Amino acid sequence: MAEDNDVDAEVPRPVVTTHLGPVRGRRAESTEGAVNVWRGMPFAAAPVGELRWRRAQPPVPYENEFDAGANGPVCPQEKNPAIALGPGTEMSEDCLRLNVWAPAGATPESKLPVMVWIHGGAYVFGSGTQPLYDGTQLAATGDVVVVTFNYRLGALGFADLSTLGEQFETNTALSDVLAALRWVQETIEAFGGDPANVTVFGESAGGGIVTTLLTMPVAEGLFHRAIAQSSPATSMYDHDRARRVTRSFLRALGIGAPDGETPTPEALFDPDPAAIVAASMRVFADVPADSPGTIAFAPVIDGDLVQRHPIDVYRDGSSLPVPLLIGTNRDEANLFKWMKSPLMPITPHDITRMFADIAREYPHVTLPARAEIIAAYSGLKPKVAGLGVARDVAFRMPTLWVADAHSTRAPVFVYRFDWATRMLRALRLGAAHATELPYVWGNLVAGSRDITFLLGGRADGADVSRRLMRRWTSFARTGVPHTDEVHPEWPGYHTGTRSVLVVDAQDRVVDDLDADLRRTWGDEVLGFR
Repeated sequence: MAEDNDVDAEVPRPVVTTHLGPVRGRRAESTEGAVNVWRGMPFAAAPVGELRWRRAQPPVPYENEFDAGANGPVCPQEKNPAIALGPGTEMSEDCLRLNVWAPAGATPESKLPVMVWIHGGAYVFGSGTQPLYDGTQLAATGDVVVVTFNYRLGALGFADLSTLGEQFETNTALSDVLAALRWVQETIEAFGGDPANVTVFGESAGGGIVTTLLTMPVAEGLFHRAIAQSSPATSMYDHDRARRVTRSFLRALGIGAPDGETPTPEALFDPDPAAIVAASMRVFADVPADSPGTIAFAPVIDGDLVQRHPIDVYRDGSSLPVPLLIGTNRDEANLFKWMKSPLMPITPHDITRMFADIAREYPHVTLPARAEIIAAYSGLKPKVAGLGVARDVAFRMPTLWVADAHSTRAPVFVYRFDWATRMLRALRLGAAHATELPYVWGNLVAGSRDITFLLGGRADGADVSRRLMRRWTSFARTGVPHTDEVHPEWPGYHTGTRSVLVVDAQDRVVDDLDADLRRTWGDEVLGFR
């Protein structure tokens, strides 16, 4: 998408002097005006060789002017038809690169709000260079500086190998995120951004990283507002569970002995990236099949970067006092059913297994009675009810648990995205997981084969997008997600009214939108540790 927006080579290419040296970008055009773009800039040392399993290290200064006219490599991963990486995308462990979009004419004196995107993809897919996340439209529409970046995925980013020796560190992916945020603090002013006004925003796994950052003392001061879209906020695991996944990963990689003998550390540096990806994906499929409701890779509660389970930090009032905009989509689980993904327990059998596992792990927790659950989804066919249960235990209830707790620390705004085109409704996707993303970014059509608006709705979709971009960028600018142009006014969320903005063809505010479901699930946090 960005390549299509780039103007002719005759247009002068913007040069910015960063703390690492000068970088030369390109000019791009949007419906709202020109934007300068810099791509593929390293924000940390390449995590290769002896740095493969280490946390992000400082970047190496440029010897000459860095050509930031093209995307850099993305983290090695299995190709997924649902996640378009863009034509000609290169994969490499040397993937810690970022991209910046700034309105043309922005200078160090501009002090524009900065929005730093953390991509999703179940912690195993995606990149900051996906065409969907082209920041041209968002930067121009909102008069903000947009940053996207890559972080390490799968085992490379989330495997807990710390018992094998000091060459291995936990949460390398989170260290990548912190390194990108430090880069922003050190150099975004050169691009016209304000390092004192940084908003992190992310969706799905990226949303999970956002809600985790809010509980990490080491992240304090690196950002000033946060937006979490469809965050699996409770899907974070302790050392024991993470190490069980690691043992499975080592076996899949062919270096885990059946008798439990620990492989030599050197054995983890020999496999090529393709072998690591293949082993990661085998475990990615096996873990939720064996233990419904869990995922293979996620941030690890290591007592260091992530000192305690994030939900515990929220609940005891210790989260960072940063304004938070958070929400989910009405039909989250439909995407996983449509893709036949193993990630979410949708069938009655898997849901029963999930609750049984939670009960064994937390015998002191009072689970909702089966009759109560059935009543909460009354009138729905079993498969449809299963989609509702999966949506709520994975996304909606964790979002409300976080919102309830964090609202005692800082302003919180909660939304539910209900908008769906006729085509998505006909496909029984509705407002599924990730369907809000094109509207947030203003990139409504993903190429000539995109069927989203095949049955109409483009004008309404454009209006939804305009409102979302205005609200998101207004929140980034002021901490309040509404402007004079956008109605209705979005009230803050607190446990008195629990006001929620419902995003649809016409937005509306509903108090305690999910009251019946919330009462059914109760205040006990359900999940795995």
